[in-house]
Amino acid sequence: MSKQSKKRPGKAGSKSTGMTGRLLHTKVKTARGRKNSSTLWLERQLNDPYVAEAKTRGLRSRAAFKLMQIDDRYKLLKSGDSVVDLGAAPGGWTQVAVERVGALKGKGRVLAVDILGMEPMQGAEIMKLDFTADDADIEVKKALGGLANAVISDMAAPTTGHRQTDHLRIVYMCELALDFAIDVLAPGGVFVAKVLKGGTENQLLDMLKKNFAQVHHAKPEASRADSREAYVVATGFRGRDDDESGEA
Repeated sequence: MSKQSKKRPGKAGSKSTGMTGRLLHTKVKTARGRKNSSTLWLERQLNDPYVAEAKTRGLRSRAAFKLMQIDDRYKLLKSGDSVVDLGAAPGGWTQVAVERVGALKGKGRVLAVDILGMEPMQGAEIMKLDFTADDADIEVKKALGGLANAVISDMAAPTTGHRQTDHLRIVYMCELALDFAIDVLAPGGVFVAKVLKGGTENQLLDMLKKNFAQVHHAKPEASRADSREAYVVATGFRGRDDDESGEA
């Protein structure tokens, strides 16, 4: 576990996501050789209460609060659930999933997948894998060895700054995650994935509505106000045709 996460992350999935207090604004001077955009990013990080709270709680990233808030609202993760976390690094969502399904107590299971290396985490199985690669989904299915109750995805391709290109890239990542979810979810399962605010592609939305009883768009409070980031939340997986027929 990284230096930041050596503190006991206990209650990573706690229902309380309140901040410890208001921070004083920290101004960052532009350093020689550092781009202005980098300086602004660093200043935003230093003044972000979720970043500070994540460090206090021993969470690996502020993104953990996004999943907490989504789960608090929609009640997605239950004790004993099997969860696949796509785009997991550095592990904020994984920590929340481990806590809420009871993986540390042997009641649930969390499989975390990312192209980047990820520090080991008690209660989670970690796969270093490019999920966009050919047959990557097959490798994850082998590691899973059965059905999942939830597929959660915070995957996102690097942004280009071109609005339409970035939109298409993130829709593609969502489609990959959805195709995988349809293959591995147990009836009644749930799916959460990152999209961009402003709506989901019609084809993707149609696929979600066809396969799930309810589909919502959510922007948790922990998602920065100036970000177009949002999440699609689908619940009540209807099951595949072969679930009823018994076919392989």
